[in-house]
Amino acid sequence: MLAKIREFFALRQVLEVETPVLGHAIGTDPELDFFTTQYRVASVHNKMFLQTSPEFAMKRLLAAGSGSIYQICKAFRQGESGRFHNPEFTILEWYRLDFDLQQLMDETASLLIELLDATLSINKIEKISYQSVFKRYTGIDPINAELTDFIACAKLYGLPEAEYICGNNISCWLDFLFSHRVQPALAKQTLYLVYGYPACQAALARLNPDNAGVAERFEVFINGVELANGYHELTCFKEQSVRFKRDLTIRKSRGEEDLQPDQRLLAALEQGLPDCSGIAIGLDRVLMLATDMTHIDKVLSFAMQRA
Repeated sequence: MLAKIREFFALRQVLEVETPVLGHAIGTDPELDFFTTQYRVASVHNKMFLQTSPEFAMKRLLAAGSGSIYQICKAFRQGESGRFHNPEFTILEWYRLDFDLQQLMDETASLLIELLDATLSINKIEKISYQSVFKRYTGIDPINAELTDFIACAKLYGLPEAEYICGNNISCWLDFLFSHRVQPALAKQTLYLVYGYPACQAALARLNPDNAGVAERFEVFINGVELANGYHELTCFKEQSVRFKRDLTIRKSRGEEDLQPDQRLLAALEQGLPDCSGIAIGLDRVLMLATDMTHIDKVLSFAMQRA
C-alpha cells in the first residue's frame, strides 16, 4: 500500500516531506484531545505536544515555497480507541497548489480506487452535497435548521440519548445525526465524496464565497467508513486567528486545558500561504478495507493494548 501511494505521488511530481511529530504547539480544535510530554534541558522544562496531524507544520513548508507536498507519518489523539480508532495511527496528508475542491476530490478518488478496488469492487463514485445527503436521510436541512429541528429528528428516529449528548451544540448534533442516520444508509461499494459542510464545521477550510453558510470542505466514505477529510485551505491570517480564539472560548467553557494558538502557523499565514487544497487520510482504515478486516487492531502490528 505504501509503495503504491509513493508511486502515485511520484508520477504527479508531488514532493514527500517529513515534519516533527513532537511540537511546541498543538491545534485548538475543541473536538480533538492530545498527548503532552516534557522536554528537559538542565533545570528548564518545556511542555511539548504529540501532533494530532502534520497539518500546521506542512502549511509552514507551503508558505516557505515547498510546492505541492505529501507526508506519511504517525499522529496521536487521546481518547480514540475502538473498531476504527487507535490513539496512535498512520496518516497520509497532502497539499496541492492551485487545486480547488473538485480537483482534490478527483485526485483522492483516483488514489482510493487504486488502493481499494481489487478488494471492494467499487462500482460507483458519487459526489454529493452535505446538505442534500443529510436532508435525504434525516429530513432536516443542516444549513438552516434550528435546535428544535434536531431534537425532533432524534425523537422521531428513537435516539433519546442525543439531547443529553449534544445539548445546545449544533456541530455536535450534526455529527451525531450524520453518524447515526446518514453513514449507515450510504450504499455499499460506492465511494462517496460529501462536500459543502455547514460553516460551523469549517475547521481550517475557507467558506464558500457565494454562500457563507457553507464551508469548502469534503469527507470521503465507503461502506459506511469515513476515510478522509479535505479542505480548500483557509489562507487568511485574520480569519484563522478569529477561529483559534473561538475554539479556545469553547475549550474554556468546557473546563478544558488552556492553550496558546500556534504562533508559527499564524506567522506563516501572515507571510502568505499559497492557494491550495489539502486532505488527510487514515491509512490504517484504508488497509482494513483493502485486506477485508473488520477491526483496526487486525492491521496494526501492536495495537494500543499491546504497544
